[in-house]
Amino acid sequence: MMDGTLDFDTSHVRLSDRPLIVCDVDDVVLHFFAPFLVFLENEGHEFLPRSFRLTGNIITKANSEVLEEKDVHRLIDAFFEAQEQWQTPLDLAIDTLTNFSRDADVVFLTAMPPQFWQQRRRLLDALGLAFPLLASREPKGPIVQSLHADRPLPVAFVDDMAHNLHSVRDHVQGCLLVNLMPDSIVHRMAPAAAADIAKVGDWVAAAPLIQAHIRR
Repeated sequence: MMDGTLDFDTSHVRLSDRPLIVCDVDDVVLHFFAPFLVFLENEGHEFLPRSFRLTGNIITKANSEVLEEKDVHRLIDAFFEAQEQWQTPLDLAIDTLTNFSRDADVVFLTAMPPQFWQQRRRLLDALGLAFPLLASREPKGPIVQSLHADRPLPVAFVDDMAHNLHSVRDHVQGCLLVNLMPDSIVHRMAPAAAADIAKVGDWVAAAPLIQAHIRR
């Protein structure tokens, strides 16, 4: 498990006696959709903004044929394989998380395929974000619950996808939920998070919400 490739085992993450911030990576810390769409163009494909799903909306530019699901997954895997060449940090993500780490434990929880953990680890380390990294395709609620357990300390969760926020809400009582969602062509079509979840567009808006919560 120490290489981060197995789903759901959080036993190697050692938390201190401080608040916990669990943070998604793609389109929360690192840009995903914007560089992925450029990557598709370079591969001879195009995303048509007809719905939130990637499958069914990516075509080959040469003949306008819709890519099958297996080919979409192949492209996503190829992008994650080369993520160090494509993905860059969101504005203020590095400074904000570094500042938070003085008062709280920060853990990254990404839904990226676990086989690309090493590439992401190198990229985050190169950016100075050497916080623990979990890569899992499992629902995020039980993972955050396993991390935080019954600790009587504040916990916050930041993600761009509603289903992940809802999963954590259902499993971790009292967790601050922050829907940090950049203004992208894809996110505009994404399912909305529940009304009781804080919605922000960048780290400028997210930071004071998290700071107030972890300093309770």
